[in-house]
Amino acid sequence: MVKDLFERIQNNKGPLGKWASQAEGYYVFPKLEGELGPRMKFHGKEILNWSINDYLGLANHPEVRKADTDAAAQYGAAYPMGARMMSGHTDIHEQLERELAAFVHKEAAYLLNFGYQGIMSAIDALVTKNDIIVYDVDAHACIIDGVRLHMGKRFTYKHNDLESMEKNLQRATKMAEETGGGILFITEGVFGMRGQQGKLKEIVAMKKKYNFRLLVDDAHGFGTLGKTGAGAGEEQGCQDGIDVYFSTFAKSMASIGAFLAGDKDIIDYLKYNLRSQMFAKSLPMIQTVGALKRLQLLRDNPSLKDKLWENVNALQNGLKERGFNIGDTNTCVTPVYLEGSIPEAMVMVNDLRENYNIFLSIVVYPVIPKGIILLRMIPTASHTMEDINETLAAFEAIREKLVNGTYAKLAAVNVENMA
Repeated sequence: MVKDLFERIQNNKGPLGKWASQAEGYYVFPKLEGELGPRMKFHGKEILNWSINDYLGLANHPEVRKADTDAAAQYGAAYPMGARMMSGHTDIHEQLERELAAFVHKEAAYLLNFGYQGIMSAIDALVTKNDIIVYDVDAHACIIDGVRLHMGKRFTYKHNDLESMEKNLQRATKMAEETGGGILFITEGVFGMRGQQGKLKEIVAMKKKYNFRLLVDDAHGFGTLGKTGAGAGEEQGCQDGIDVYFSTFAKSMASIGAFLAGDKDIIDYLKYNLRSQMFAKSLPMIQTVGALKRLQLLRDNPSLKDKLWENVNALQNGLKERGFNIGDTNTCVTPVYLEGSIPEAMVMVNDLRENYNIFLSIVVYPVIPKGIILLRMIPTASHTMEDINETLAAFEAIREKLVNGTYAKLAAVNVENMA
């Protein structure tokens, strides 16, 4: 007898979905209100916000707001209509691509409507069933979903582990010799949960020994790392060794959309084979014109990145001085690792939000191992030293409650009441 497809869904909500009745609207799918920035409203109260990726504070920059408004007035929300290949192509799209390519030191670039969708499609377009993919086990979900589209072999290596990378490149090389294919190596410029840079310099060096091409997702590195803000490859002095560079506009650019950059022949190939763009409406002019203004500010105002890093260093050094474990982050992403259960984590976050007016992201199993709570903060150029000092004081208070068992007792009561 054929089972009802929905039976499994109704009986198993998934590792996060099972908490929906307790978490939705507060811990997940929260509603932040007011202008984007360090101070917003949550459940009617002002909170200090460490949970938006507006690294350079461009979301409410007056020049950005004016550019977005003027573009909306001139073009409306629909223009251009149709996919780029059919009727959605403009000089402005081409100009943005040229400027993005120049900014990240590549020959050419191609715009994408969405980062998640775009990198999935790029992975799909770059490989055939005869090719082998090698990628970091901690890669972002968009990379994992892109790899799932691959009909050939794939190997994962231990996170940022050079020995594991080489071992899997050896396996991939042997396999590719049998299939007659090539090797695509995928990593991230910055891993968004732990804040570590990918080991791009070492990976590029491996290209002398192994014949592979390198795709880098630099969503969190673009605009925040490197002398000019061109990302993790520039920071590590190996941008030339990145064959396909990817970033989104959803972080430093405070918008929507993304791009790929690389040698012109590769970008030309992707333009004619990237299914997510060939069969999707063009990036609207509001976002395209707005991205040009954001890129101009990013390029011409290094003080934005300087202020960002002033805040990053103050926050991260303050946490370390107070004995908090922030792992080995070497980027703006600021994780704080604590030991505790999911119910304890929920009580802790409730305390932070209700009694200290601090809003940040919480990460628990299955994203990280059981028994670990990761509180992730994203410092921005818009934060102030007052914001940072207020947050450090709150963290000292919550750690004491975690250590002395206060949160465990409250969590036990909550679990008992739910039973």
